[in-house]
Amino acid sequence: MKRALALLLIVVAVPTALAASTPGVTATTIVIGGTVPITGPAALFGSVGRGADAYFKYVNAHGGVNGRKITYLYRDDAYDPSKTVALTRELVENDKVFAIFSPIGTDNTIATTDYLNAAKVPQLFAGTGTARVGDAYKTHPWTMGYLPSFRAEGAIYGRSIAKEAGAKVAVLYEASDFGKDLTDGLKKGLGAKASAVVAEQAYQPTDASIDSQMSTLHASGANVLVLNVTPQYAILAYLAAHKFGWRPKIYLSSVCISPNVMDIVRASVGQEVNGSLSIAFVKDPTDNVWAKDPVVPLYRSILKKYAPGAKPEDVYNFYGMAVAYTMVDALKHAGKSPTRASLLAAAQHLNEVNPFMRPGVKIATSPTDYYPISKAQLVRYDRIHWVAVGPLQSARG
Repeated sequence: MKRALALLLIVVAVPTALAASTPGVTATTIVIGGTVPITGPAALFGSVGRGADAYFKYVNAHGGVNGRKITYLYRDDAYDPSKTVALTRELVENDKVFAIFSPIGTDNTIATTDYLNAAKVPQLFAGTGTARVGDAYKTHPWTMGYLPSFRAEGAIYGRSIAKEAGAKVAVLYEASDFGKDLTDGLKKGLGAKASAVVAEQAYQPTDASIDSQMSTLHASGANVLVLNVTPQYAILAYLAAHKFGWRPKIYLSSVCISPNVMDIVRASVGQEVNGSLSIAFVKDPTDNVWAKDPVVPLYRSILKKYAPGAKPEDVYNFYGMAVAYTMVDALKHAGKSPTRASLLAAAQHLNEVNPFMRPGVKIATSPTDYYPISKAQLVRYDRIHWVAVGPLQSARG
């Protein structure tokens, strides 16, 4: 009897000890966390957290991941890197999360990377495509972005502009690695025509106005305007150009092209927005082109049930589900007894057809390739939607 009781205690104690050795993982749950700007200058991105949370709840309702339900704790950092640092420490040290998932913002991600890599906490699928993350797999292997390379995105715009005779280019960019990478890529894509850039102006993510920068760019005589900016400043830039009577051809960073953003622009400047160019890698669930795609009714049903009040035309919700799909894939491949190391290994070996992505856009990684999205499509704004311009292009860093 005593021997049987002792064996029973061992059987019970072993799973308990294993669970305790991996923060955020129990026999029935996996706790992950991250930061998103629900308030502040990039509050539109807050929907990424809401969309991801809705998708995780949908997965939980269908059995979870390897028998465990996902708890996703997302905190509002107001797009302030100092708040990102404090909140990330709370998630790791107080909430004991298994991993940090999809922090939003380049500076915000970079601000926490040293800390998380020192602690060997996975920081996965961050909302950035900066080279400081994507190229740092040797020094910071625990951190991986999700967006296409910003340098590659800029290069796509540069190659497109280089085909235009007489192009004179003005650039408005965020004074961060996000804006600088896009601008460096633009010049690389322009190649021998890099001198076509006649004016550049930077803004800080806390600036209340960019009229001064836009006035300077307008005065340059440029007929092409490249906006390497976040949504709030994209809206302000279109408004300023309209106010000055300036009608350049506009290239807009891909983080700004959600229909809810473009609806605001169109309501402010009318048909002047037509012909703007950007890149896309996810489907647009508000466009009839995708109406018969199975992911669209799924997206709408998940939002309706698990994020009541969320608007389907806010496609940051859709992006949030896309990145959550990849996180679920990584968690599945981390195994039935996941550790932080096994999750990182899974994230380093993705080979995924993600239904939220445009056809031909695969999610693939390796221990030396930390850019999950390596293709994108040039798109042009036509009245109410973005339409494809040509085939997929390389978006490698």
